[in-house]
Amino acid sequence: MNTLLEAEGLSVRYPVKGGWVHAVTEVDLQLRAGETVGLVGESGCGKSTLGKALMRLIPAQGQLRLNGDDVLSRQGRQLLPFRRHVQMIFQDPQGSLNPRQRVGTSIARPLEVAGWSRDAIQVRIAELLEVVGLPASAATRFPHEFSGGQRQRIGIARALALEPSIVICDEPVSALDVSVRAQVINLMRDIQQQSHVAYLFISHDLSVVEYIAHRVMVMYLGRVVESGPTAQIWAAPAHPYTQALLAAAPVADPRHPRGESLLEGELPSPLAPPSGCAFHTRCPYAQPLCQQQRPPLQSLTSERQVACHFHLS
Repeated sequence: MNTLLEAEGLSVRYPVKGGWVHAVTEVDLQLRAGETVGLVGESGCGKSTLGKALMRLIPAQGQLRLNGDDVLSRQGRQLLPFRRHVQMIFQDPQGSLNPRQRVGTSIARPLEVAGWSRDAIQVRIAELLEVVGLPASAATRFPHEFSGGQRQRIGIARALALEPSIVICDEPVSALDVSVRAQVINLMRDIQQQSHVAYLFISHDLSVVEYIAHRVMVMYLGRVVESGPTAQIWAAPAHPYTQALLAAAPVADPRHPRGESLLEGELPSPLAPPSGCAFHTRCPYAQPLCQQQRPPLQSLTSERQVACHFHLS
């Protein structure tokens, strides 16, 4: 699979009184055609910030390339070709749609910006509604007339309007009921199989990530601490933080219970991160070296990386 989107040393920081908040620090990421990369971690670890940086919705430092072309140096209308290829599905399906606009108008907007004719737009709206399992008549209705799952289907239709090669999904099913969540996830998988679109799937729901993601990146306090194929990480997590997340995840099958949570304490403030390994204040395996030196992200195999002095595998 060819690499579509590539980030190297991508960082996001915010100025505060007396210094900076480093929300995302030196993240490397490759997103390939037809694959889903899951991005997991606790709330406040930088997942959504990274997604917005990849979408060029907020300023970032480092390198970001789409099909080998630099993206970070582009501004304003120079980003229109980038928007054609990279779209986003937002967490709140109701808040992401204008309540005063009919569904067809919301879906049409990216097509209008891209210069499509009125007739072509109407044909495309009908196609997209069919793809996401909604009747063509939905185009004339307002968002409040739909359920949460239907509104998220509308958000997916809008994201797919220009046939992007990449969709960044920021907690796309977290606001939905369990049954509806499964329907939307299966819809996204079906669309991927047909179009080979790549997803960056940001979520705190590890069961959903395990189901949909080919590869996983685990973030802690703005840094990636482990990455690799989903099945391998679930079978044998190498970082204590990943182990703790998986141990705390609920499992529907009572015959295979998870152990008790290994994660204690609160996520440290990014205003004053711990020295050395940021996870050492909560890690059951921490040793003096962990407080003194930050572990680099090192390769375990050609597919797996971990940032831990005393990794578990």
